[in-house]
This record gives sequence, C-alpha cells and structure tokens, in this order.
Amino acid sequence: MLPRYYIGSLIVFTLLVIASCKKGPSPQPQFHYEYFDLSHGRYVDYDVIEIQHDATLAVKHDTLRYQLRTLIGDTVIDNEGRVARKFIRFKRDNSSLPWVQTDIWTAILDQGRAELIEENQRVIKLVFAPTLTKEWNPNAFNMFDGMEAYYKDIHDETTVGGLSFDSTLIVELDTFISLIDYRRKYEVYAKGIGLVKKYWKDLTISNFDTLNVQFGVEQFYTISGYGFQ
Repeated sequence: MLPRYYIGSLIVFTLLVIASCKKGPSPQPQFHYEYFDLSHGRYVDYDVIEIQHDATLAVKHDTLRYQLRTLIGDTVIDNEGRVARKFIRFKRDNSSLPWVQTDIWTAILDQGRAELIEENQRVIKLVFAPTLTKEWNPNAFNMFDGMEAYYKDIHDETTVGGLSFDSTLIVELDTFISLIDYRRKYEVYAKGIGLVKKYWKDLTISNFDTLNVQFGVEQFYTISGYGFQ
C-alpha cells in the first residue's frame, strides 16, 4: 500500500494537471502597431503652418500655409534592404487646387520600432508596445543631434482639428528654454491612422522672451481628414 502522504501528493498533482488542461490559450501581447498604420491606400490630410524667422531679413517672420497629404503606397526595399512601404507626400496651397506629389519617403515597422525614412535619414517615430516608461533616441540611425523621446499620454481620447479620436499617444520630443534658446516639440498619434498633430518650435530668442524670436523655425501639422483611396 502506498504511503498516505504519497497518495495526497498524487491527488494534488492530478488536480493541477486537470486544471491546467482546462485553461484557454494565453492572451497574445498587444503591441498597438495601429498607431503607425501602414495599410495600403491610407491617406491623412493636414493643414500646415510653417514660420521662418530671421531678424536680419526684410521679412523677419515669414509664414507659409499649405495643405499636406500623406499616402501609404506599395511595398519597396528601403535603404537598409528591408521591405517597407512607400510614404508618398502631396502638397497644395488650398482645397480648390489639385494635389501635387512632392516626395516619396518610406515607412516601416521593424523590431518594435516605427521608422520613417525622410530624405534618406532614418527617424524612429514610435517604439512598441507604448508605455509611460519607454524612452528612445529618434535620431539613433541618422546624422542629426540626439533627442530623448518618451510617451506623455497613452491610449487617451482627444480632439484634433475638430476630429475626435478614441485612442491617441503623445510623444514628447523636446522642451528647453534658456536665455537665448527655446525648443518645444511633440507629436500626437491616433490608433488606426497615424500622425494627427505635429508641434515643432526650434528658436533663438532674446533674454528668455519666447515672443522675441531672432532666428529659427516653427512647424505645425493639424489633421483635417483621413481615409482610403
């Protein structure tokens, strides 16, 4: 006869095996790649404002307004030999004019990163899965100065350009002020769409006064529409 403690252990082991067999499949991890939607034919339209500052010129603060469309095109081999998507850009001065193609960049999701290759410069736009502890250098693979990006808000509802979005990310890129420098840069992404807002200021100022701009660039994208074509 088996010892009583052995019989008890055998019963417990059997019950654990039965319980484990009843468990369903483990849930798949959610990376939320939809924040960088590369679905073929996806387009996003923006109202864009660009301001060039140069206190030495006759026109010290030159403002340009136009509309921009980005379109996800066919697959292509990027400059790293990877299968990516064409990221096609169109511009027009206003909605009464036809779109004019200006650039073909490439976009890719690779190794948990969303990358946009702009004029042969790889920029890491997002890292997955998004959490409030994630940090990365968007310029890790290009010639530009390093940056420290991180998520400020994740999966929040928001409204941009009069359009409502159920789930968005805010990517903080730069916040700095000194006697002569002012930088404020961030981007907002919506799930199933991609970039919906860009806020970019890189300025030389005077005596901490952010309104007394001597040199620099401001650029603002605000989504105005999206869909498939």
